[in-house]
Amino acid sequence: MRLSLPRFDRFDVRRWLRVVLLVQVGIAVVMIAGDWLGRYRPQPPFAVPEMTEPVAPGDQRRRFDPARPTPRRDAPALPPGIELPSNYPDRLTFEREEVEGIGSVLLLNGAIAPGDADRLETYLAGLTEGDAPEEAPATIALSSPGGEVTEALAIGRVLREAEMNTVILPGMACMSACPYVLAAGQERRVSPDGYVGMHQHYYDENLYMPAYFAVEEIQRGQGRTMEYLIDMGVDPGVMIYSLTTPPEDIYILLPEELLDSQLATAMLE
Repeated sequence: MRLSLPRFDRFDVRRWLRVVLLVQVGIAVVMIAGDWLGRYRPQPPFAVPEMTEPVAPGDQRRRFDPARPTPRRDAPALPPGIELPSNYPDRLTFEREEVEGIGSVLLLNGAIAPGDADRLETYLAGLTEGDAPEEAPATIALSSPGGEVTEALAIGRVLREAEMNTVILPGMACMSACPYVLAAGQERRVSPDGYVGMHQHYYDENLYMPAYFAVEEIQRGQGRTMEYLIDMGVDPGVMIYSLTTPPEDIYILLPEELLDSQLATAMLE
């Protein structure tokens, strides 16, 4: 019996290029449609509570609004002398504050935007250099809804290089990408009356690229984040809270979860 082999001399390169192009376009259409449907998918039968509702074990998912720093109804006021705007700034601001029991802190308030790591590094260098050098605060206080994950990791590298501590003060929130900055502190203290929240992130993936490469980029981003956490002495297993929480919600970590994962080395008294 004789098998007939394909006739490669009849192989039409242009035809197959058109096929590949159509497949790529089809994948792009499916991904864009999936993203659109994801934005407008019906809400689940149960309502996710708002951030103003108290958090209890097993009831830690809250609806997330990255624009507003909304404290719990039962949360105390901010430390004396510290005031925050009703909306987060579009990028981090740097302000020195005095906090009773801690001393001088550098408050980072606002969304984490591209270039903030360089801005912070320049700011810290400016404190210790120039005509009137001063000692930089040993502790960074964080109040942020998150933002760019890669920028948060870069900020964390700056803080670890400077051997600084991090703290979440009462009434303040550190959400989304912000916990990765918290992880950079030599000492990492969190008030029981503050928030640390995590959810799914985007790693600069491009919805118009083929699905295989989009997934590969997401996995690469998650790998970089896990490597960063390990370098900072934090259990990368803490990412389970982000990977299982959709972007429109936030998972608020309890004190025992913060301590067990070493995202906090101590709770603030």
